[in-house]
Amino acid sequence: MKDRGELFPTAVDAEEIELDESFWRNAKLIMPSGETKTSVHLRVDPEVFDWFKRQGKGHLTRMNAVLRAYYEANRKKAS
Repeated sequence: MKDRGELFPTAVDAEEIELDESFWRNAKLIMPSGETKTSVHLRVDPEVFDWFKRQGKGHLTRMNAVLRAYYEANRKKAS
């Protein structure tokens, strides 16, 4: 990605969100389909990555499923 010029720093004014307990109580895990994925470089907090990795094989797929759930829950709000 670096060679292609596709790395961009996070905007200093990027919104930070806090997900409360009710979000996680109501969250549904939706495993992604087998369709093609886009490879990205993503910086996450070490404890977040370690927690997912400790859950075993498929940790990146589970991380994607969490992101998809957030996307599905919020995509209409952003339109």
